[in-house]
Parts: sequence; structure tokens; C-alpha cells
Amino acid sequence: MQQFVVPQFIDVEDKIIGPITIRQFIVMLAGFLIIAISYKLFDFSLFITLGLLTLAITGIFAFLKINGRPFHYFVLNLFQTLKRPRLRAWHNGLLLAGDNYGIEQSRFIPAAPAVLNKHYTASRLAELSLIVDTKGAYRGEREEMGAAEVRREKN
Repeated sequence: MQQFVVPQFIDVEDKIIGPITIRQFIVMLAGFLIIAISYKLFDFSLFITLGLLTLAITGIFAFLKINGRPFHYFVLNLFQTLKRPRLRAWHNGLLLAGDNYGIEQSRFIPAAPAVLNKHYTASRLAELSLIVDTKGAYRGEREEMGAAEVRREKN
């Protein structure tokens, strides 16, 4: 059987300049380009203000990790969470009787209505409790009697 080398640490990004990864380098390069453009377009006091703000934002996006994941994943998850509705409610009345959601009608198998015995005696409840406690090793008197009858019929 052929053996293959399994890659390890696939979640670690490649480093290009010391401890800086490709993603961090590109984010910082974009930040410095924005700072250079603001130097050419604005006066010095506005340049300093925008430059410090841009440097802080690009530094956060490049180097900050929350729960071991880069900051931009946190921002994306935050926007997705804010976009979703906060309250999830099930509206039973919205389902139409004839709506089958594109599934062929022949695939529907009507379920037989279940007959439920809602009145259990204390002995039956104790027996069910014993079945659950023994994880099915004890099958109950009714099932054991039925299995004994099946064995008698086979003999």
C-alpha cells in the first residue's frame, strides 16, 4: 500500500517577511497607499488625523486576532449576524395545504394516525423506567411474553 505525506498545520499562513504573512503585508500596503494618497490630497493637519486613523484601522485588520481567527472574519460574522432577524418564529398558518415544495405528490406517503394510550398505570410506568435504566437489556413483561409465545410456535 502506498504511503502519502499528510500536510500538517494547514491553517498556518505562509510568512514572507519575518513574522508578517502575505495577507498582513497586503493589508498594510493598502493602508500605506491610502496614507500616501491622503498626503497628496489634504492639508497637513487633516493628513495627520486621517493617517493615524488609517494606520490604526489597517493595523487592527492586519494583526488583531479574535478567538484565533483574523479580525476581518469577525467583522464579516458581525455583519451577517446583524443582518439576520433576531427573533425566529414559526408561523404554522403560512403553510398552505396544497404546497408540496416542488416534490412530486406520488412520493408522499400518508402516515397512519398513531393510537396513543395516554393512561399508563403505575406498574407500566415502573416497567418502562426499568427498560430505560437497563438500556434495553430488560425488555418488559409484555415483550418477553410475546417472545416466549413465538418460541413455542416455532417448536
